[in-house]
Amino acid sequence: MQVKLIRRKNGLVVRLNGELDHHTATVFREVIDKELSKNLVHNLVVNFENLTFMDSSGIGAILGRYRQVKAKGGKMVFCGLSEHIKKIMQLGGLLTIIPVCSDENKALASLL
Repeated sequence: MQVKLIRRKNGLVVRLNGELDHHTATVFREVIDKELSKNLVHNLVVNFENLTFMDSSGIGAILGRYRQVKAKGGKMVFCGLSEHIKKIMQLGGLLTIIPVCSDENKALASLL
């Protein structure tokens, strides 16, 4: 899995490529935690457009980052969900607490 981070004035965009599973969840956590620890951004947009697979480890990793962002007074927004990833998010209960936008620009705008 590849994790690309892009800082925007009102948040951090996380673009995921590949699979977010028990093999790669640690990479996801470490990369985002390192950036959040700098206290330069408090909001997170996670773009799943190029994510091909996710399991319960991915849900746990995302939920942990959500809790961190929320504790800092920030927001998390999802975008680019395929039907498969959306179904996993629904089963994991994430879509009841984290809003979804159709694309990255709308997700960033929702953070204002």
